[in-house]
Amino acid sequence: MSTPRPELSVVVPAFNEEANVGPMHQRLVAALADLVDGLEVVFVDDGSSDATWSRVRELAAADPRVRGIRFARNFGHQAALTAGVDAAAGRAVVIIDGDLQDPPEVIPEMVSRWREGSEVVYGQREAREGETWFKLATAALFYRILRGITNVEIPVDTGDFRLMGPRAVAAFRALPERNRFIRGLVSWIGFPQTAVRYRRQARRDGATKFPLRKMLRFALDGITSFSFLPLRLATWAGFAVSVCAFLYIAVVIVLKAIGVSWSGYTSLMASILFLGGVQLLMIGILGEYLARIFDEVKRRPLYLVGDSTDGLSAVVPPSRSEP
Repeated sequence: MSTPRPELSVVVPAFNEEANVGPMHQRLVAALADLVDGLEVVFVDDGSSDATWSRVRELAAADPRVRGIRFARNFGHQAALTAGVDAAAGRAVVIIDGDLQDPPEVIPEMVSRWREGSEVVYGQREAREGETWFKLATAALFYRILRGITNVEIPVDTGDFRLMGPRAVAAFRALPERNRFIRGLVSWIGFPQTAVRYRRQARRDGATKFPLRKMLRFALDGITSFSFLPLRLATWAGFAVSVCAFLYIAVVIVLKAIGVSWSGYTSLMASILFLGGVQLLMIGILGEYLARIFDEVKRRPLYLVGDSTDGLSAVVPPSRSEP
């Protein structure tokens, strides 16, 4: 006899979150056990080096609603979220980070909005506790810039915390990108989408897994995945520099013709350095897009599963692994 399909799966990526796995499970069960017709919690261990996987296995042994997936190595946060959605059995899927900054107690309101007809319900932060002014300012600036340069309506002040209904989940599973920006991908697929506003809490335990280097890389993935504007800026900049160069040549010729000349070492060096800097910047922009094309055409799996609580081996979704 087959196991009934749960109404809701909650996907929780975890990287070195041994202290948060247990409390996350407790709060999810307390918030959702009596709300949905069948609950599944899928923990995805993104190659942790602490006891995260041991805690997940203990929970799975004690609670049949818990499933665990462990990557063969660290593949990254977006890959972990994708693996959880791929493995989820529920009709609707919630994705939520394992650090407890996004409160599980918001999920019942998301479920309610989904039942009312919204296919995607995303959490929109009205406040972010325990974060520096620099991170708050740069995050706010990034989302507004991204919204302004793309043709996809990506809501501002949102993260990956959201619920997807069955149609949205099916569409999401078909998206093949390797350099993933999930909040943009979910916006791209369309369907009725609505927001639930909440206060993001301070991290309960442990340190952030998104230092400045990863934040910049993530921002680049978002921009290059959903906008060609940097390439257009490179074209416009090249055109502007060319116009300035031709004007400068014309001025020099005219001045030479009327007998005016001066020592031009400083201006010459300034021009060379300026043009060289512009060229290197443009090459760098082209390189960012070219690197992503190179990554896509290799068609390597987005992730590999090294272990799981239900005996799965390496999992590669066919829609993403087949040419």
